[in-house]
Amino acid sequence: MASKYQAPRGTFDVLPDTARARARIEGAAAAIFARAGYEPISTPAFEDTELFERGVGRSTDIVRKEMFTFEDKGGRSITLRPEGTAPICRAYLEHGMHKLAQPVKLFYAGPFFRHERPQAGRYRQFHQVGLEAIGTDSPLADAEAIMLLADLLAELGVPGVELRLGSLGSLEARRAYLEELKSHLRANQGDLSKDVRERIDINPLRAFDSDDEGTQSVMASAPTIVEHLEGDDAEHFATVRGLLDAAGIAYEIDPTLVRGLDYYTRTIFSFVCEGLGAQSEVGGGGRYDGLIEQLGGPPTPAVGWAAGIERILLALGEEGEAPRRDAFLAVADETQRQRALALASELRHAGLAVEVDLAERSLKGQLKHADRIGARRVLILEADGGAQLRDMKSGEQRPVEPGRLLEEIGGARP
Repeated sequence: MASKYQAPRGTFDVLPDTARARARIEGAAAAIFARAGYEPISTPAFEDTELFERGVGRSTDIVRKEMFTFEDKGGRSITLRPEGTAPICRAYLEHGMHKLAQPVKLFYAGPFFRHERPQAGRYRQFHQVGLEAIGTDSPLADAEAIMLLADLLAELGVPGVELRLGSLGSLEARRAYLEELKSHLRANQGDLSKDVRERIDINPLRAFDSDDEGTQSVMASAPTIVEHLEGDDAEHFATVRGLLDAAGIAYEIDPTLVRGLDYYTRTIFSFVCEGLGAQSEVGGGGRYDGLIEQLGGPPTPAVGWAAGIERILLALGEEGEAPRRDAFLAVADETQRQRALALASELRHAGLAVEVDLAERSLKGQLKHADRIGARRVLILEADGGAQLRDMKSGEQRPVEPGRLLEEIGGARP
């Protein structure tokens, strides 16, 4: 039966099959991160709008076009979080985490929101897992962050993944480079798209991401910041590459790689899966040494990344595994329903996955339902207090002693 109500465009309901697949991703991520000493954190689904305007950057597409912003009943401007790093940095400052042993290593999972055109792998409400290492400028942290995302994608079996690596240099080095890039863009304004021309002064790096043919032609001869790395920036990038080489992490240096957020500095990276087409990135991030200071805190270097759960699921092309059902409890007589429910509770407390008929079906209906939900065995409780254990695959049925039910069902688990 269809309802006249539907989920808003660009959002979706997470049904059980998909929910199991998502749980597998989040569970694998939590286990990998915990082994590396990263602690879980959760931030609110909405924040003060200024946090993203200052942190993400007013010139970015996210702030200019994509944020869900509204005024609350107190007249405050509130925004559904479009990304996870700025809120975590806000929490780092608000809760005095700078007083903890540094770096503070955190991971998260949850929903995020951007008002953009829905398409395969891109939604207005989407979900990410990610991590942040706050309080160190060591290239070791950059390399570890990249390695942990590589570990997660390998653990999940995401096929055809490639790592693209780049650097934006320090904030000071980038300022000098941006002036050179602006000069190149101004000299070729006639060939640029309208959007790129309008943002030459406020966000020239986004020209590298343009789909416009004329802009792409101009950018083919544009100077890149990787070519301009010097001193500490060049050394930092070389060290990160050396650490990845030593760990056996393959990568391709992409001098045109940029990120959609203003806060990135030095190392940036992207894991792409070409089988996904235009929306090929499954995860990425980089270093953001100036963000916490920009939010009003002390100079605090940091690095992190986020991976899209929907993108990973799309790349995997699979749904979650069927839930485990060790047994289904059926009754041959109405007087045994109370016994069935009590026994189901006892078996669940012992760690078994057990279901019981909740619709008061006939025995035939109970067996049909057990087969429909994929139960491998059915324990049939009889009126005289006895029980029969039925193998649903072979159809074989044999009596079992009531005192050995736990042993029988647990011992027969596949």
